[in-house]
Amino acid sequence: MQHMNILVITDKLILGGAEMYFCKLENQLQHPDIYFHYAAGPGELYDKIKHKNHFSEISRTKHLQNIKKLRNLITDKQIDVIHANSLRMVLYCIVAKKLTKRKFKIVYTKHNITVLEEKNPFIFIHLLNKYVERIITVSEFEKKNLVKAGIKPNKITTVYNGVDLNQFAFHRKEKGESFNVGILARLSEEKNHELFIKIADQLRHNPNIMFYIAGDGPEKEKIKNMIQSHNLVHKIKMVGAVHKPEEFIKEMDLLLLTSYREVFPMVILEAMAVGTPIVSINRGGIGEAIIENKTGFLINEHSVEEFCNNILVIESNEEIRKQFIENARRKVQTEFSLEQMVGNTLKEYLNCS
Repeated sequence: MQHMNILVITDKLILGGAEMYFCKLENQLQHPDIYFHYAAGPGELYDKIKHKNHFSEISRTKHLQNIKKLRNLITDKQIDVIHANSLRMVLYCIVAKKLTKRKFKIVYTKHNITVLEEKNPFIFIHLLNKYVERIITVSEFEKKNLVKAGIKPNKITTVYNGVDLNQFAFHRKEKGESFNVGILARLSEEKNHELFIKIADQLRHNPNIMFYIAGDGPEKEKIKNMIQSHNLVHKIKMVGAVHKPEEFIKEMDLLLLTSYREVFPMVILEAMAVGTPIVSINRGGIGEAIIENKTGFLINEHSVEEFCNNILVIESNEEIRKQFIENARRKVQTEFSLEQMVGNTLKEYLNCS
């Protein structure tokens, strides 16, 4: 096989799911017949980039300048495949295709729900069917949604996000004085911290159960005020932005996910790897990792009662807790490892050649 040149691009390198995925690929991708190049907007994850000599920075706001830069990269490096990690990057590629003579293929990983598919699904479907060679979805749930919407099924493959099992090493817990219940998510509206606070309120008379909110974001002040107005300052601690998620997860006895919507949150897999049980709302592809009553508890509605009942079961029943932890770790090792994610992504590139 002759050499291939692949460019992996994403909007920005601020802390987030799609951005961490980009960094994992940048750190891990290798193949004897492929040269890899990378481009992204600025952000604190730049420190995680290993091959800085193969990396180009793009702007987060100057779109025309970015498209010109992309066009030059495609020509100079003779790019065969561009792996776009956001819809904006797909749109850049489509414009660059019109501006260069070079025939390159586009691979698109769909990390989240985009404005375009909600506002104008017809254009979204048309662009993907016409210009994108391969679409990677991060859950089967998302793949089904795209097929239902009208994307050609043979374009789509699910490649699950992978957990670095060295970073998120398994940690057997001893039962401590208090039972720590945490949430690790951006402090934004769709993560529904209000429900987390209501759950803590309901369990305020269980002195040994403590609650921890990790993360930063636009709802920070609102959440702080909610905790104060419920008189829960003694019960809920806000720990701020977390730079070592594995440390926070390890310190928790249980993790909750209360979001209004999700595609496939990484934190679920990270908790499963570390050995922290999960009680989660059933949204997006979460049910592909959390198998009800085997690897955790899944709840269909945003019900305070149901969350509280499940918390009390896990807190009081060591047998169930142990079973969840062991099943979850096994599932992550067999289905959600970083090696599998990188290997399956490589296959998609090779499918373009």
